[in-house]
Amino acid sequence: MSDAPVATLSWPARLGRLLVLVLLAGLALQLYFLLRIALMTVIDPASTTFQRSEIWRLATTQGSVDWAQDWRDYEELGLPIARAVIASEDAGFVEHSGVEWDAIEKAWERNQRAEAVAERRNEQLERRQQQALARGRAPAEPPPRVEPKVVGGSTITQQLAKNLFLSGERTAARKAQEFVITFMLEALLSKRRILEIYLNHVEWGEGLFGAQAAARHYFRTDARRLGAVQAARLAVMLPAPKRFERRPGSGYLTSRAGTIAARMGAVQPPR
Repeated sequence: MSDAPVATLSWPARLGRLLVLVLLAGLALQLYFLLRIALMTVIDPASTTFQRSEIWRLATTQGSVDWAQDWRDYEELGLPIARAVIASEDAGFVEHSGVEWDAIEKAWERNQRAEAVAERRNEQLERRQQQALARGRAPAEPPPRVEPKVVGGSTITQQLAKNLFLSGERTAARKAQEFVITFMLEALLSKRRILEIYLNHVEWGEGLFGAQAAARHYFRTDARRLGAVQAARLAVMLPAPKRFERRPGSGYLTSRAGTIAARMGAVQPPR
């Protein structure tokens, strides 16, 4: 008795199957994000991907985790911190649909210029090192590379999308996924709910998350009792909270907080 011949798939067919599986996996991932966001309409998220990564970093590098976070409903947070964060981070928050393309374009142009400046500086440092080598006066170690100062054009909704589900890596795929999650958040949640979740989970220092914990840490008061200048100082810290935590008396922080406090009166946060 002879065995029946076994049919084998051609490589185009195998490639097609692989692409279908990848597509199905991608759709399943989007459905997972969609269901998680839908639950947020009624359930407060306990933690974010960024917070869990910070817990792991602190545990592995310091051997302990000092953590402060205290969820407060939107009304309990108070209007000053809501106004300050919108004025500082995303002035068009109430009007836009999640993404401000003009801000992204401007940030991209600024980053391109910063990268060009950094590259020229690195070329200069490399030439100087080569000249020193030729003269027999090379330094013990090469000078550190100059890194460009990268700025972002992300809205509050985009920042929340990244913190909730994504890593901090800067890749096109990660950015594309951020856009998809941003539009899901805007479609399923109200602006008020988006801001409430953001204010309760955004980082304000090493192991310090949420407006209530930040208000207690920096000003020994509750978030809803913050004055305009206090709220503005907290809002200005958000792009680099760990750096400003180490330098609370920064001249930039004080000056920028004054500017934001002056703008707060014109901000109408979602109600």
